[in-house]
Amino acid sequence: MAKIPLKAARVAAGLTQGELAEKLGMNRTTIVKIENGDLAVRPVFLYAFCQVTGFKEDDILLPESSLKVD
Repeated sequence: MAKIPLKAARVAAGLTQGELAEKLGMNRTTIVKIENGDLAVRPVFLYAFCQVTGFKEDDILLPESSLKVD
């Protein structure tokens, strides 16, 4: 199975950035930064994202720039 980008997975789950943020206890700006690759994707975020969207962690394609941890 091909991996699906984070944003596409959110859209496929029928969620706006604001709705996802609310479900995860975050603010919308954080979701925008994660989807754009401006903020590192933490494992706890990926786990919670998959719980909310119904995707498996192995199915999600993360923005390459978001994988760098400063």
